[in-house]
Amino acid sequence: MKITVSGILPILAFITLFSLSFCGNTSIKNSKKEIDSIQAEKIWDKTIPGNFSEQKIIKFDSMRIDSFLQEYPLFKSLDSNLRLFYQKREYNYAWFDQNGLIEQAGNLVARVSNIKDEGLFMKPPYKEELDSLLLEGRVDKNEPDVQLELMLTAQYFNFAHAAWEGADKSVSESLKWYVPRKKVSYDQYLDTLLASNPKQLKTIEEPVYRQYELLKVFLAKFRKLDEEEGAWPEITVDKPAFKKLDSSATIAQIKKRLFLLDDFKGDTSSQIFDQELETAVKAYQARLGLTADGAIGKATVSTLNISPKERIKQLLVNMERCRWLPLSLQEHYLAVNIPEFKLHVYHKDSLLWSCNVVVGKDLHQTVTFSGELKYVVFSPYWNVPPSIVRNEIVPAMNRSSNYISRNNMEITGYSGGLPVVRQKPGPNNSLGLVKFLFPNSYNIYLHDSPAKSLFNESSRAFSHGCVRVAEPEKLAQFLLQGDSIWTEDAIFKAMHSGKEKYVTLQKTVPVFITYFTAFVDRNGKINFRKDIYDRDERLAKMIFGY
Repeated sequence: MKITVSGILPILAFITLFSLSFCGNTSIKNSKKEIDSIQAEKIWDKTIPGNFSEQKIIKFDSMRIDSFLQEYPLFKSLDSNLRLFYQKREYNYAWFDQNGLIEQAGNLVARVSNIKDEGLFMKPPYKEELDSLLLEGRVDKNEPDVQLELMLTAQYFNFAHAAWEGADKSVSESLKWYVPRKKVSYDQYLDTLLASNPKQLKTIEEPVYRQYELLKVFLAKFRKLDEEEGAWPEITVDKPAFKKLDSSATIAQIKKRLFLLDDFKGDTSSQIFDQELETAVKAYQARLGLTADGAIGKATVSTLNISPKERIKQLLVNMERCRWLPLSLQEHYLAVNIPEFKLHVYHKDSLLWSCNVVVGKDLHQTVTFSGELKYVVFSPYWNVPPSIVRNEIVPAMNRSSNYISRNNMEITGYSGGLPVVRQKPGPNNSLGLVKFLFPNSYNIYLHDSPAKSLFNESSRAFSHGCVRVAEPEKLAQFLLQGDSIWTEDAIFKAMHSGKEKYVTLQKTVPVFITYFTAFVDRNGKINFRKDIYDRDERLAKMIFGY
């Protein structure tokens, strides 16, 4: 299937599908059968595959597009889509053959009618007219209806733009999202679908980042959970933390809550903190990005009190972000997910390894964008940005006359009344022993750090905007693996030489810095993270109105 796409895929290619099992409390188990059935479905929607009309006998007059758009003016923005699609087909009907309306028309209508399943809050334009035309088209099977033909194609393009492309670029950029937006030739995509051999087309791989479909399944699950449970009573604790062998009525509440969230599978009536609960708590804490110690403290209870309605909102805004991303990349690339505090290293969308990172604090937010990593710099100097010189270095110099020498720094000149300061290479250099440069206007790059203890914190927003990497030597080895000069020993020596050395990569490596507070991991588990830059609520208001 050929899709015209400009740009390349950022991040988080978590591809394993999942199956969640429920057991234990019978009443809860029975109430969740529909949820289980959702998970048994294949992840891609099978909405338009089949024996499409490949006939080249039944045509319509191109002027009918003009009259159609006059009658249905809300589709005027799709003028070029409609004309290009039918020009390529030489104005042959797509949704009719010699026997009348093809079955797949109904599949498309079902998809359009259930657009809320895509995480969208919009009513398809002319939905009543579509239903009426469809009914007439099925009654009069031997007479192709050009109005219905054009209505179906217009509804497809309207759906595709909304579900697969998302909000206007101005929305994403207003939220400081500067990763290039994908562009898909939807007319070519539909044309390819219609021309596909139905025996070869098993599922539809829609032109949208794969996390979108994974999140959509969990959206259905949380909606069902919200419908069945209604209220989501707050769990309160009367001690700093519950640990194994503790006993409390609150523990039974926590067990039931974790059961509903698919983390606990034991007896939900027991008030004893047993081994099963500790295992479940650790699993839950891991997918929430908390310290997975198995103890139930305030931080863990606080996340358990987040209602399905709030999780639904979180899923919706992250599905919207998925619509913005390019689709696929057949080479090495790096991806940083800011709220997850993780760097992921990929080859052809397969995750090779991950490590912790430190990102910008709220005052110095790490920018969401993409670039091409071009240089590895061993034993780097740190050229201190003027803002840090002004706000931190100069005040420190005023307090201590030997501040510069004590911190292995030097003044190389003056500019705008400020000293130009750089820190010499060495183990205490703020950039550590190596940095990774991908030229960009945001002055952001990846680098080592002497402050190793910060990588063990559960929340790691401490930097001035750049991304500190917990395993910089491993990253250098990965980036230089194709260069015979740069063996592991050579890399180690260069990192500890005390002399700055630039190495230009033989081939640049894409880097994507993104922002996802909900994602599905390699094990098929839904993960949620704290919205550290407070972007979810603003996006929800912009695209959903609440």
